[in-house]
Formats: sequence, structure tokens, C-alpha cells
Amino acid sequence: MTDDASVSPLSTAPGPSVPDLFLTFLRIALSGFGGALPFARRELVERKGWLDAREFNDLLSICQLMPGPNIVNMSFCMGARFAGFLGAAAAFGGLILAPCVIGITITAIYLRYGQVPEVSGILRGISAAAIGLFLALGLKMAFAERRSPHMLVFAALAFAGAGLMGYPLPFVILALAPFSIAAAWRWSK
Repeated sequence: MTDDASVSPLSTAPGPSVPDLFLTFLRIALSGFGGALPFARRELVERKGWLDAREFNDLLSICQLMPGPNIVNMSFCMGARFAGFLGAAAAFGGLILAPCVIGITITAIYLRYGQVPEVSGILRGISAAAIGLFLALGLKMAFAERRSPHMLVFAALAFAGAGLMGYPLPFVILALAPFSIAAAWRWSK
């Protein structure tokens, strides 16, 4: 067990209820349809305070290693953390309910009107906005880790390896992980 000094103040506060988890992840899904991680960070860290910035980054790291979409993994982890199985089911349900309904509706509209040039232009604009949201999320996460500048070096190396040089992501992760872990261990002392 840990001593009281190392326990996060958020971990001693009462957690959200099952309906809170459902409604929060429903709001995340409605806000970030097509790119929910920036909105998840805003809700979970900035608005609700259920996680601090470092906890969010750590949880996202774990969720990226798990199979499946990161935000879905995050909904399960957050729900289970605060309300067990029912919390995980509620957070996941809130996350997928609206996108499923919206996705089916948009698909029907696209199949009917997708060849119209104006519709195609709208979809390109939405894609550009989604890219901007992910860049903003990356910057927020990087600035939250100012105390650990080595993390930015490993992020840049991973981007260069997978993004610029085209190496397979699992290879890049396996190659950088031992050095990243050693650097994090050294900086934590």
C-alpha cells in the first residue's frame, strides 16, 4: 500500500455515479463524433476533475496498448475504476449510443446524396477539423509533461520512426520502450 503523501487528491474524492459516467461519456461522444479523445480530456480532466493531466496521459498510454479504439478502452477503464462492471457498461453505453444512431443516419444520407459536390466538400472540411483537434490534444498532453522533457524526445522518435520512416508501429514501440522506461525511471528519482 502507498503512504498518504503519494495518493492523488482525486483518488480520495468520491467517484462519479453510474448515471454520471453514462451522461459524461454520452457528452464526450456527442462532442467529439469522429475524434473524441480531445473532448474526453476536456471532460475528464478539466471539467469533471476525475483525473489529473498526468493520470489521463498514463491511462491513455495503457489504452493505446490494448486492442480496440483508445476512447472505448478509456470508457471501460474509467467506468470500472469508479463503479465496477456497471460503471464500465454505463460509460461504454454512453459512448456508443449516440454515434451508432448518428452513424446509421449519416450513412443513409451519404448513400443517397454522397455524389453531390457540396456534400463531398463538407466531408473534407470535417476531416481537416478532426486533424486540428488531434494536434491540439497532442500539444496539451506534451505541455502537461513539462516536468519530464525526455517524454517529448521519445514522442518525436516514435513519430519519426513510424510516421516519417514508415517502420511498423509495434517495432517502433518495442525498440523505444526499454529506453523510455529507463529514462522515466531515472527522471522519477
